[in-house]
Amino acid sequence: MIGLIAGSKSLPFLFARQARQLGEKIVAVAFEGETDPALASLVDEIVWTRVGQLSKMIRAFTDRDVTRCVMLGQIVPKNLFDLRPDLRSMGLLMRLREKNAHTLFSAIGDELATEGVTLIPAVPWLVPWMPSVGYSAGAALRQSVSDDLLLGLKIAKEVSRLEIGQLVVVKEGTVLAVEGFEGTDACLERGGQLAGKNGGAVAVKVAREGHDMRFDIPCIGPKTLEVCAAHGVSTLAFESDKTLLIDRPDLEKQAARLRIALVSC
Repeated sequence: MIGLIAGSKSLPFLFARQARQLGEKIVAVAFEGETDPALASLVDEIVWTRVGQLSKMIRAFTDRDVTRCVMLGQIVPKNLFDLRPDLRSMGLLMRLREKNAHTLFSAIGDELATEGVTLIPAVPWLVPWMPSVGYSAGAALRQSVSDDLLLGLKIAKEVSRLEIGQLVVVKEGTVLAVEGFEGTDACLERGGQLAGKNGGAVAVKVAREGHDMRFDIPCIGPKTLEVCAAHGVSTLAFESDKTLLIDRPDLEKQAARLRIALVSC
């Protein structure tokens, strides 16, 4: 039996389908206002709670003898303790000197561990959707962008190391945009606009140094490709073996239709 801490969007569904196919029984903790209620049909049991009710979340697993769990789906870090936090959540928050996604989710993992529940990466269940080196789909990769890919990868890794963002947009040797607090889609839009009316921008997305895959798997989904197409980003590269392509078969068809080169690096 495995526990699933389920945020919003499609990742919890992807995991649940794959885990069920592999014979896993799943106990899910879902959050009111974040988790899609349809997840209930894909798990053996679902426990609803509010964001910030840490004790209830842990009891959902310990009361059912769940000793390992995964965390998937979007849970906005700033909301983790905004909505009626319990005493355990408040104590955890007060102990943190730095309050960001990494420290908050790591602390939750530590709290689970004190009760005998190990937070583990979901990667083993998601390997089919995480391409390795040499992957390409969609439009053919133009030879002229090879230098931009190398530059983008170099800058993106440095930016992620500094915990600024995980994506950059470049064109013809110039860095046009670096992801910050605004997020991936806004960075793609800004970089694409700066590329000019002829487009041709190259975006590179990476995992940050020391990336904790237990609670944050870099993802590319349909919306990201739509933003690229709308703003002249013709190549989208991502770090191999560390990036999940959501609904991969459909995403590959979409990349071909939108004439975007989707490649691993």
